[in-house]
Amino acid sequence: MDADDHVIVSGPSIYVYEAPVRIWHWANALAIVVLAVTGYFIGSPLPSMPGEASDHFLTGYIRFAHFSAGYVLAIGFLCRILWTFFGNRHSRQIFYLPVWSGTWWAGILRELRWYMFLEKEPYKYVGHNPLAHVAMFLMFTLFTAFMIVTGFALYSEGAGIDSWQAKLFGWVFTYFPNSQDVHTLHHLGMWVIVVFAVIHIYAAIREDIMSRQTMISTMISGERQFRDEREG
Repeated sequence: MDADDHVIVSGPSIYVYEAPVRIWHWANALAIVVLAVTGYFIGSPLPSMPGEASDHFLTGYIRFAHFSAGYVLAIGFLCRILWTFFGNRHSRQIFYLPVWSGTWWAGILRELRWYMFLEKEPYKYVGHNPLAHVAMFLMFTLFTAFMIVTGFALYSEGAGIDSWQAKLFGWVFTYFPNSQDVHTLHHLGMWVIVVFAVIHIYAAIREDIMSRQTMISTMISGERQFRDEREG
């Protein structure tokens, strides 16, 4: 986040997130929902179905949905990285942390106080506030990359040693020779994402109400609206 993102508002509405960023956001959200639900049932399978096994393919459908959503997540992530070279500066924000900026560090502490109800007035930000910036970088960038890498590494076990998944992601088993460890980390990662999603939704709704600047609708229209500015 650049220092000039902070508090400087030139009008009641500013165009922030371009269409590719918004499309990625909602496609990513849908893929994560499918991955979380199907991943849970892969880790904790349903009770056995009655009758002949050949009459049922429920687990197969669950695994197919999981793998398909995984490809959507991975391809979307690559497209999102690519868009940083063509989009505006807000499209690049979640891919780096300006740790060299004292203003940014001060903003993190200030936002922590705001979220703990220790500040009476919010700061206005065009892009992500510094605290949200950290969360997005850790969860939507680093952690998504971790889940993609471990997911394809596990997929390579079924695809075979000659598959492109094994060639690109088989190195994971060099660090975790017991594949069950990778399964466990990947499964725990699902719960981390679920918890983060709950916090993310809460924070967006909270800021929409308390800071009087749009959050949810911004990811639909692309425009950040500052209600105080409009009413003034």
